[in-house]
Amino acid sequence: MADWAVPETIGVDIVEDALVKIHPSVLQILLQDKTTKKNIIWATRDYVSQGEAYSEWCEIFPELVTGEHAFLIQPRSAKAIGEQAARTRDKAEVFTPSWVCNKQNNLVDAQWFGKTEVFNTETDQGWITLPRRIDFPGTGSRTWKKYVDARRLEITCGEAPYLVSRYDTVTGSLIPVQERIGLLDRKLRVVAENTQGEDEWFTWALRAYQSVYGYEFQGDNLLLARENLFVSFIEYYRARFDKSPALKQLLRIANVISWNLWQMDGMKYVVPNSCRTERTEVFTLFGSEFHETPCPGCEKGLIRKHNGIYCKVYDWRKKNSLLFVTMMKGVPS
Repeated sequence: MADWAVPETIGVDIVEDALVKIHPSVLQILLQDKTTKKNIIWATRDYVSQGEAYSEWCEIFPELVTGEHAFLIQPRSAKAIGEQAARTRDKAEVFTPSWVCNKQNNLVDAQWFGKTEVFNTETDQGWITLPRRIDFPGTGSRTWKKYVDARRLEITCGEAPYLVSRYDTVTGSLIPVQERIGLLDRKLRVVAENTQGEDEWFTWALRAYQSVYGYEFQGDNLLLARENLFVSFIEYYRARFDKSPALKQLLRIANVISWNLWQMDGMKYVVPNSCRTERTEVFTLFGSEFHETPCPGCEKGLIRKHNGIYCKVYDWRKKNSLLFVTMMKGVPS
């Protein structure tokens, strides 16, 4: 018998202990920061009452969110109203209802397909999923494979409701797999409709994961987003094959997620709090004095002049990492 197991059901609040039971490596991977080669940081003061290890600029380690702390990080919908309001006030954290995410994702698809009502029909604060197979012309740049490979980015992604819609981030209600409206959800539906057998399905499901990106400042939100994409893979695999995926597949998916959803200050394109003031000692005839030089990017508002750690992303087709800032054409120096 295998020494790991995927839980039969996973709710809105993905308890980190459940990830460890699948395999300890899962949570370890989902906490990685591929840029710094360390772990993602808290980047919020919401947990400082738990102790020094929960300070704003400390790394998040598995033991800090498991065991007696397994329910510490919770989705926004599960937080107290006062806590939600505080995060909105302090960090401008606002979560979008699923029906609004659907409307905006539909606009993206309408542009790509050249027509509306591809995946669903919108209703007043809702949608009706169209059960028919998604139609592709089959030639040129509008094939199902091109759709799966098309890159999508959710900025300041929070819990990633635009990528995967496991639940409504406002009401906390779970959404059935066949009714989901996220950008990755749509790709996985297309994969299911156009592949035969587990190997082909996994090949293209993996490519779908490699094509979606998102960044977030606060570490707790980023972990929730990564967990949502990870559990979505399990749910889609079970919906397609009526069994759990192999551990090797889960670890590959987790690695892609930890690259593609990364922690970043979206105003600077650097790891949060990585910019610094340089302090140098200058020697004179009368002794020495210290001069402080602030980060030039922060001081002058120049996005490409920060002395912080610029975030890396991964190009899965070219198989190399690159700085996110180099991808942003038209951003002033």
